[in-house]
Amino acid sequence: MDHQKITCHMIFDVKMEDFRRKARFVAGGHKTEVPKTITYASVVSRETVRLALLLASLNDLEVKAADIMNAYITAPVTEKIWTVLGPEFGEDACKSAIIVRAIDGLKSAGAAFRAHLASAMRSMGYDSCRADPDLWMKKKTRPEDKFEYYSYVLCYVDGILCCDHDASEVMRELGGYFALKPGSVGSPNIYLGAKMSETTLENGVRAWGMSSSNYVQESVKNCKAHLAEHFKGRFRVLAKAENPFSCGYEPELDSTPELGPEEASDYQSVIGMLRWMIELGRIDIATKVSLLLSHLALPREGHMEVALHVMGYLDKKHNSRLVLDPSYPEISHDRFMECNWKEFCGDAHEAIPEDVLEPNG
Repeated sequence: MDHQKITCHMIFDVKMEDFRRKARFVAGGHKTEVPKTITYASVVSRETVRLALLLASLNDLEVKAADIMNAYITAPVTEKIWTVLGPEFGEDACKSAIIVRAIDGLKSAGAAFRAHLASAMRSMGYDSCRADPDLWMKKKTRPEDKFEYYSYVLCYVDGILCCDHDASEVMRELGGYFALKPGSVGSPNIYLGAKMSETTLENGVRAWGMSSSNYVQESVKNCKAHLAEHFKGRFRVLAKAENPFSCGYEPELDSTPELGPEEASDYQSVIGMLRWMIELGRIDIATKVSLLLSHLALPREGHMEVALHVMGYLDKKHNSRLVLDPSYPEISHDRFMECNWKEFCGDAHEAIPEDVLEPNG
C-alpha cells in the first residue's frame, strides 16, 4: 500500500474577537514525507489590494468582501494518507480511514486549497494576473453605460475581495463553488487587519481608505501588558513621545548592554508588530523601523527602548488613515524653474564603452 499512516487529533480554541468556541480536526502532518512540489497557499500582496481599491474608485465599481467557510477541507487532498479513527468518531472508532480532503495540519493543505480555488476562478471566466497570481481578472462591460473594464477578485487564502459593477452577483456565483461564512458577505470593514471605509473627499470624489488604528491600539495595549508582567518596570512604553525617534539617536552607534535571549525575542516581536503597521499604511515610521530592523540578530537595551519609544508615539497618534485618492493631480509647469544645466555642469558627458550596444532612447 502506497499510503502513509498518520495520527490525527482535535484542537479546541476560543476566538478572541467574540469568544466563540471552536473545534478543529487536524492531521499530524509532521509525520508525512515532504512533498516535492510547493506546499503553501500564496496570497495577494498589500500593494495589489491598494491598487484594486484605487481602480474601483476610478471605475465606479462596487467592492464586496467574503470569507470561505472551512476552506481547506473543501479541497481534495494531494497526499496519499490514512489514519485510525479515534473515539470522537463514536461507532466508527478504531476503524481505518483514507483521508480524501485537505484537512488542516497536512503539509500540502495550503497548496491544495489554492489550486482548488484557482480552478473555481477559471470556471468563472477569470484569469490570473501575471504580476500577482492571486489577483484574478475578467474583462466586462457595464450594462448601464457600456463602459468596458476589468472585474477583479483578490484572494488572501480564504479571504475574498471583489471589485465589480455587480460584486454581489460575483459573490453569489462564488458561493456556488464554496460555502461562504454567514454574515461575511458585504462591504469590507476589516481586511488584512486594516479597517476599511469609503469616504468623500473635499472635491466630492469617493475614495477608499485603510486605517491601522485598531491594530495599533491593540498592539500597544498587549505590549504594555507584556512589559508589566515580565519586565517589572525595566522597560516601558513612553507616556509622552511626540516623534517616532529620540532626537539625534543613531542605532548603529548604540553601545548599551546586549539583550538576553528572551529579551531579544521580545524585541523581535515588537519590530514584527511595527513592520505590519507599516504594511497597513503607517509610512511615517517606515524609516525608523528599518534602522531598528538591521539589529534583530543582536539587539541592545537602547534598541529596545527606542522601539518602545515608537510604540509610545503610536499610542498617542494611532488615528491615521491611508486614503487612495483617484483624483488626477493638477501640476502647474510654472512651479518648475527652467535651468540651463550647461551653466552648472558645462559640456559634461559620460563616455560609452566600446563593447556595449548603442543606447536606445
